Amino acid sequence: MVLKRALALHVRKSHGLLIGERRAEEIKIALGSAYPQADEAAPVPVKGRALREPVTAIVEAVRTCLEQTPPELAADIVDKGITLTGGGALLPGLDRLLNRETELSIVVSDDPLTCVVRGAGKVLDSPVFLDRVAFAP
Repeated sequence: MVLKRALALHVRKSHGLLIGERRAEEIKIALGSAYPQADEAAPVPVKGRALREPVTAIVEAVRTCLEQTPPELAADIVDKGITLTGGGALLPGLDRLLNRETELSIVVSDDPLTCVVRGAGKVLDSPVFLDRVAFAP
């Protein structure tokens, strides 16, 4: 969501064009990259500056989370790596950029757009799992 908004804002400011979220998502998937691609096409003005700020924010958020992670959980992350989910996971090169910045294994979920909601549904359907993740008020 953040990447789409940043891209739409960049297109509006730089080119005076208003685009919707769907078009911004299409542009992000077709042209965007968080990490330099070996097979880059001709330069596209919408590409770099629109994504640099939110991608940097993502990298910083991951670093902050890793710094605040308890040691026992950090060991699991080092062993198993990080799985990217959501629409941002579809940004080409984000996995490689995070790998370079964290030196951890980074995997993109098989179905990043729906995996979180499907997992949440499974937790809600299972009282055993729900008890393990629920916080007391």
